[in-house]
Formats: sequence, C-alpha cells, structure tokens
Amino acid sequence: MNRISPPHRRMRLPAGLAVIAMACVMGLAAAPAAAAPTPAPQTKPTVVLVHGAFAGSSSWNPVISQLAGEGYPVIAVANPLRGVKTDAAYVADVLKTIQGPVVLVGHSYGGLVISAAATGNDNVKALVYVAGFAPEPGESGATLSAKFPGSTLSQTLAPPVPLTGGGNDIYIQQDKYWKQFAADVPEAQAKDMAATQRPVTQAGLSEPFQGEPAWKSIPTYFIYGSLDKNIPAQVHAFMAQRAGAKQTVAVDGASHVVMISHPQEVAKMITDAASQ
Repeated sequence: MNRISPPHRRMRLPAGLAVIAMACVMGLAAAPAAAAPTPAPQTKPTVVLVHGAFAGSSSWNPVISQLAGEGYPVIAVANPLRGVKTDAAYVADVLKTIQGPVVLVGHSYGGLVISAAATGNDNVKALVYVAGFAPEPGESGATLSAKFPGSTLSQTLAPPVPLTGGGNDIYIQQDKYWKQFAADVPEAQAKDMAATQRPVTQAGLSEPFQGEPAWKSIPTYFIYGSLDKNIPAQVHAFMAQRAGAKQTVAVDGASHVVMISHPQEVAKMITDAASQ
C-alpha cells in the first residue's frame, strides 16, 4: 500500500511582519561593502618669504615660480623695513593667520626679522636664511656684517633721507647698486632693481636684537653667495655654524641677491627644509 506524504504546509506571516521581513532582506542585498577610510590628504607647508633692505617682495619672484611649480603655497610678505622689533611684530601677525606648518624664509635684514617673528609660533617648522642675518641677543645687522672684513656696503650708501617723524631712511646709490648688491644679474635688471629699491631706516640696521632668537629652537638652513659684498661669506659661515644649521650651501660666485641669480638652488633648500 503506497503511503502518500501529506502536502507541505506553508507558514503565513501576518501582513505587517511580512513587509518588515521583505524590507530587511532587500536592505541586506542592497547594502554596499564597508568602504575603507580615506586617508587625510598630505598638505605642503606654506612658505613665507621675507625680503630684506634695498629690495622688495618681487625679489622673490624667481623662487616663487619654482615653489609654485611644485605645489607649495607661498606668501611674500611686504616687510616694512622700519625696525627689527616692529617689523618682526608685523610678520608675526601675518604668521598667525596661516593654518598648518610654515617654512619661514628671510633674506639679508629679513633674517633678523624672522629670528624674532617665529619665536613662540609652533607652526613654524624651519627657518631658511638666504644671505640673511641670524643674530644673538645684542647683535645688529651692522655689528654682524662687520664681524669679519669684506663688506663694502657703507661706501656705496646715498646721503640719508631725513624723516619727518625723526630718523633717516637709507638707500644704495643707484650707480653703485649693480656692483655692490647684484653683481651676478644682468646690468639692465640691476638698474631696475636700483630704481625700485625699498629703503631701510638707519636705526633698523643698528638696532640690537632682543630676546631669544628662534634659530635656537627651530631647525635652520643657510644659503648665501661666496661673493656677497653686503654680508661677507665668512660671516654667513660663522652664523650657520653657530646655529648648528642642518644644511649650509655657499653658491660659488653668487652675489647678495642669490635668490634672484640662483633661484633653483634657493628653492631646493626651501623644499629640503619643508620635507623635514
């Protein structure tokens, strides 16, 4: 006798539960796999350039072109050239507006300024001295440039320009600017630079540095020309050694405006500092 199996019975869910169950199944099928977290983009530090006396922000243009080509954000500050303390306060105010790491670069007198402006700012990760002064407390641009023989700047200065509020502005005589300041750039270019040079106050060059210089706590880099007639190469080498520079480059045959005549070398030092 053949036994016939009873038909399978289907369980019927209440209408509300059936809808919920179906939604869960469809949701599981449609849910994408968990995405891996996206790493935060690596941002390059901002490079802040501070010019020195007898120059202007445009003196950094060749270096800016190099840095911009490598994706670095750049700010060329208009240094007031009124005095180390006041100029440093102005640059420090600019630095406070920048988020993220900063490489601070100073040329000539601008080295005095960055040595004060970076103090207490944890965002400044490196200082680059481009033919720039790196002072100890009590030293000035005038005393440092005279520490070793070779500077001929004083012999090329024009008669001081008296200021209404007191003190004097000083310039380099235009007909002596090329040989003194920028001997390794084309003469026509040097003539334009001479005509547009920014003066510095006489007091600014002789103002003693006050406080703890930032180079004592922030990694430093030095680059300068071997034929610098404003600040002798021997002075640059002395300051670099005293500061325990992580890198020092003397560009053979370069003048005081090494950032104009050798922008690639200067930009490379800045990017080396940034990469650290």
